[in-house]
Amino acid sequence: MTPASPSRRQARRDALFLLYQREVTGRPLDELVAGHRLRESYPPDDFTLAVVAGVVQRLDDLDARLRGHATDWPLERLAPLERSVLRLALYELESGLTPPEVAIDEAVRLARRYASDEAGALVNGILGAIAREREAHEGRGEIRESSAAAREGAGRARGVAATDGEARGTKDGTRGEGGGRGD
Repeated sequence: MTPASPSRRQARRDALFLLYQREVTGRPLDELVAGHRLRESYPPDDFTLAVVAGVVQRLDDLDARLRGHATDWPLERLAPLERSVLRLALYELESGLTPPEVAIDEAVRLARRYASDEAGALVNGILGAIAREREAHEGRGEIRESSAAAREGAGRARGVAATDGEARGTKDGTRGEGGGRGD
Protein backbone atom coordinates (compact mmCIF):
# COMPACT_ATOMS: atom_id res chain seq x y z
CA MET A 1 0.00 0.00 0.00
CA THR A 2 1.46 3.36 -1.00
CA PRO A 3 1.24 6.29 1.40
CA ALA A 4 -1.15 9.09 0.52
CA SER A 5 0.41 12.04 -1.26
CA PRO A 6 0.69 15.17 0.83
CA SER A 7 -1.68 18.04 0.10
CA ARG A 8 -0.40 20.71 -2.28
CA ARG A 9 0.05 23.00 0.73
CA GLN A 10 2.18 20.37 2.46
CA ALA A 11 4.11 19.66 -0.74
CA ARG A 12 4.84 23.39 -1.07
CA ARG A 13 6.04 23.51 2.54
CA ASP A 14 8.28 20.52 1.87
CA ALA A 15 9.68 22.29 -1.21
CA LEU A 16 10.35 25.41 0.85
CA PHE A 17 12.20 23.42 3.49
CA LEU A 18 14.36 21.67 0.88
CA LEU A 19 15.21 24.98 -0.81
CA TYR A 20 15.95 26.63 2.52
CA GLN A 21 18.15 23.74 3.62
CA ARG A 22 20.19 24.01 0.41
CA GLU A 23 20.44 27.77 0.90
CA VAL A 24 21.98 27.53 4.36
CA THR A 25 24.16 24.39 4.07
CA GLY A 26 24.99 23.88 0.40
CA ARG A 27 24.37 20.14 0.72
CA PRO A 28 23.43 18.26 -2.46
CA LEU A 29 19.73 18.03 -3.19
CA ASP A 30 19.69 14.22 -3.32
CA GLU A 31 21.14 14.14 0.20
CA LEU A 32 18.46 16.58 1.41
CA VAL A 33 15.70 14.52 -0.20
CA ALA A 34 16.99 11.39 1.56
CA GLY A 35 17.04 13.32 4.85
CA HIS A 36 13.47 14.44 4.22
CA ARG A 37 12.38 10.82 3.80
CA LEU A 38 13.94 9.89 7.14
CA ARG A 39 12.73 12.95 9.03
CA GLU A 40 9.18 13.07 7.70
CA SER A 41 8.63 9.32 7.17
CA TYR A 42 7.42 9.95 3.63
CA PRO A 43 9.21 10.88 0.41
CA PRO A 44 8.67 14.27 -1.23
CA ASP A 45 5.94 14.05 -3.87
CA ASP A 46 6.29 14.81 -7.58
CA PHE A 47 5.17 18.43 -7.19
CA THR A 48 7.78 19.05 -4.49
CA LEU A 49 10.58 17.50 -6.54
CA ALA A 50 9.51 19.32 -9.71
CA VAL A 51 9.38 22.80 -8.17
CA VAL A 52 12.62 22.34 -6.25
CA ALA A 53 14.39 21.11 -9.39
CA GLY A 54 12.86 23.99 -11.35
CA VAL A 55 13.97 26.61 -8.84
CA VAL A 56 17.49 25.16 -8.71
CA GLN A 57 17.67 25.03 -12.51
CA ARG A 58 16.47 28.65 -12.92
CA LEU A 59 18.06 30.16 -9.80
CA ASP A 60 19.98 32.91 -11.60
CA ASP A 61 16.93 33.89 -13.67
CA LEU A 62 14.65 33.96 -10.64
CA ASP A 63 17.13 35.98 -8.58
CA ALA A 64 17.58 38.52 -11.38
CA ARG A 65 13.81 38.96 -11.62
CA LEU A 66 13.49 39.30 -7.84
CA ARG A 67 16.34 41.84 -7.71
CA GLY A 68 14.40 44.01 -10.14
CA HIS A 69 11.46 44.16 -7.73
CA ALA A 70 13.18 44.04 -4.32
CA THR A 71 14.42 47.60 -4.61
CA ASP A 72 14.19 48.53 -0.93
CA TRP A 73 15.94 45.35 0.22
CA PRO A 74 18.71 43.87 -1.90
CA LEU A 75 18.10 40.15 -2.35
CA GLU A 76 21.37 39.31 -0.62
CA ARG A 77 20.19 41.13 2.54
CA LEU A 78 16.99 39.11 2.81
CA ALA A 79 17.03 36.16 5.17
CA PRO A 80 17.52 32.76 3.49
CA LEU A 81 13.95 31.74 4.29
CA GLU A 82 12.46 34.81 2.60
CA ARG A 83 14.66 34.28 -0.46
CA SER A 84 13.53 30.65 -0.61
CA VAL A 85 9.85 31.62 -0.31
CA LEU A 86 10.23 34.25 -3.05
CA ARG A 87 12.07 31.91 -5.41
CA LEU A 88 9.52 29.14 -4.92
CA ALA A 89 6.53 31.43 -5.48
CA LEU A 90 8.09 33.16 -8.47
CA TYR A 91 8.86 29.81 -10.05
CA GLU A 92 5.24 28.75 -9.53
CA LEU A 93 4.01 32.04 -11.02
CA GLU A 94 6.25 31.92 -14.08
CA SER A 95 5.83 28.23 -14.77
CA GLY A 96 2.06 28.45 -14.75
CA LEU A 97 1.85 25.60 -12.21
CA THR A 98 -0.22 27.69 -9.82
CA PRO A 99 -2.66 30.59 -10.32
CA PRO A 100 -0.99 33.88 -9.31
CA GLU A 101 -3.40 34.58 -6.43
CA VAL A 102 -2.77 31.15 -4.94
CA ALA A 103 1.01 31.32 -5.35
CA ILE A 104 1.15 34.73 -3.68
CA ASP A 105 -1.27 33.80 -0.88
CA GLU A 106 0.64 30.61 -0.10
CA ALA A 107 4.00 32.42 -0.17
CA VAL A 108 2.71 35.07 2.25
CA ARG A 109 1.32 32.34 4.52
CA LEU A 110 4.66 30.50 4.55
CA ALA A 111 6.65 33.69 5.19
CA ARG A 112 4.37 34.69 8.09
CA ARG A 113 4.39 31.22 9.60
CA TYR A 114 8.12 30.54 9.41
CA ALA A 115 9.57 34.07 9.51
CA SER A 116 7.41 37.04 10.58
CA ASP A 117 4.41 39.17 9.65
CA GLU A 118 6.86 41.72 8.24
CA ALA A 119 8.37 39.03 6.02
CA GLY A 120 4.87 38.20 4.81
CA ALA A 121 4.29 41.85 3.90
CA LEU A 122 7.61 42.02 2.05
CA VAL A 123 6.87 38.83 0.11
CA ASN A 124 3.39 40.11 -0.72
CA GLY A 125 4.76 43.42 -2.00
CA ILE A 126 7.44 41.90 -4.22
CA LEU A 127 5.27 39.13 -5.66
CA GLY A 128 2.30 41.49 -6.09
CA ALA A 129 4.46 43.87 -8.16
CA ILE A 130 5.69 40.98 -10.32
CA ALA A 131 2.14 39.67 -10.81
CA ARG A 132 0.87 43.14 -11.81
CA GLU A 133 3.73 43.51 -14.29
CA ARG A 134 2.98 40.08 -15.77
CA GLU A 135 -0.70 40.92 -16.01
CA ALA A 136 0.08 44.18 -17.84
CA HIS A 137 2.40 42.41 -20.30
CA GLU A 138 -0.05 39.58 -20.90
CA GLY A 139 -2.90 42.06 -21.30
CA ARG A 140 -0.98 43.60 -24.18
CA GLY A 141 -0.08 40.20 -25.61
CA GLU A 142 3.51 40.43 -24.42
CA ILE A 143 4.12 37.04 -22.88
CA ARG A 144 7.53 37.12 -21.23
CA GLU A 145 10.16 34.80 -22.64
CA SER A 146 11.05 33.75 -19.12
CA SER A 147 7.48 32.51 -18.59
CA ALA A 148 7.66 30.28 -21.64
CA ALA A 149 11.08 29.03 -20.55
CA ALA A 150 9.74 28.38 -17.06
CA ARG A 151 6.85 26.30 -18.40
CA GLU A 152 9.25 24.33 -20.58
CA GLY A 153 11.60 23.79 -17.61
CA ALA A 154 8.71 22.70 -15.40
CA GLY A 155 7.76 20.07 -17.94
CA ARG A 156 11.30 18.69 -17.97
CA ALA A 157 11.67 18.90 -14.19
CA ARG A 158 8.43 17.14 -13.17
CA GLY A 159 9.26 14.28 -10.86
CA VAL A 160 13.02 14.64 -11.26
CA ALA A 161 15.22 15.89 -8.47
CA ALA A 162 18.21 17.95 -9.56
CA THR A 163 21.55 16.27 -9.23
CA ASP A 164 24.36 17.96 -7.37
CA GLY A 165 25.86 19.02 -10.70
CA GLU A 166 22.61 20.78 -11.62
CA ALA A 167 22.25 22.34 -8.21
CA ARG A 168 23.36 25.87 -7.56
CA GLY A 169 24.47 27.73 -4.41
CA THR A 170 21.87 26.92 -1.78
CA LYS A 171 22.25 25.40 1.66
CA ASP A 172 20.48 23.31 4.39
CA GLY A 173 19.32 24.23 7.87
CA THR A 174 16.60 23.79 10.41
CA ARG A 175 12.97 23.18 9.66
CA GLY A 176 11.55 26.22 11.37
CA GLU A 177 8.71 26.02 13.86
CA GLY A 178 6.49 23.58 11.92
CA GLY A 179 6.33 19.97 12.75
CA GLY A 180 4.06 17.38 11.30
CA ARG A 181 2.50 16.82 7.93
CA GLY A 182 -0.48 19.04 8.68
CA ASP A 183 1.41 22.36 8.72
